[in-house]
Amino acid sequence: MDKNILNQQSQHWETNFSNKPEMFGLDHSYSAEKTLSVLKENNLSNIVELGAGLGRDTIFFGKNSINVTALDYSKKGISIIDKKINDQNLNSSIRTLKFDVRKKLPFKDNSIEACYSHMLYCMALTNLELINLNNEVKRILKPGGLNIYTVRNTEDGDFKKGAHRGEDLYEIDGFIIHFFSKDKINSLLDGFENLFIEKFDEGKFPRKLYLVCNKKI
Repeated sequence: MDKNILNQQSQHWETNFSNKPEMFGLDHSYSAEKTLSVLKENNLSNIVELGAGLGRDTIFFGKNSINVTALDYSKKGISIIDKKINDQNLNSSIRTLKFDVRKKLPFKDNSIEACYSHMLYCMALTNLELINLNNEVKRILKPGGLNIYTVRNTEDGDFKKGAHRGEDLYEIDGFIIHFFSKDKINSLLDGFENLFIEKFDEGKFPRKLYLVCNKKI
C-alpha cells in the first residue's frame, strides 16, 4: 500500500470541489433523511458531521432544528458550506471546521450526542485508520450516543474495478474508495451495539450502500 497515493486524495477532492461545486447535487441524501428520523425518535438535536463535503446534508439538518458541527478536510468544501450557511441564515445552528479525521477529534470525552457521516468511512482510509477513527468517535460520544454512517458495499458495481490500492481500496476515476462487507462493519463494533444495517442505492449508477446505526455501550 502506497500511503503517498492515499494522501494525494486531499488535493484531488480540493480540485473537484473547486471545479464542481455541486458535484453531489443540491438535494440532501436518503441517509440524512433517515438519520433525522432516528435523531428525532431519540430526542437528539446536536450532532457532529464528519466529512461534510459540500454540505447538502449539513444544510438539511440545520433547516430541521439540528445543531451541527461540520468537519471536512477540504478548505474549498468548508468555504462552500459557509456560503450556504450565510445565504440561508443558518449561522445559529451550524458551525464548520476544517479538519482531518485521521487526527484526534477536537472534542472532549463523552461530550457528543451523535455522529453522522455519509461515505466518509469509505474514503481513502486504511483498516487501521478506520479503527482509530471509530475509536475516536466512541471516545467523544456520550454513553448511549449514536454513530450513524454510510459506506459503499461489496455488492457495488465498482468493487474490484480500477486500480487496487491495498486492502479493500480501489481507485476509480481518480477517487479511492474503501468498500465494506458486513464483516468489516462488524469489526468496528468494539464498544458499540449495532441497532440496524440498511441497504440502499444512491445516484444513477447506482452506488450500493449500507446505512449503519451503532449505539455506544
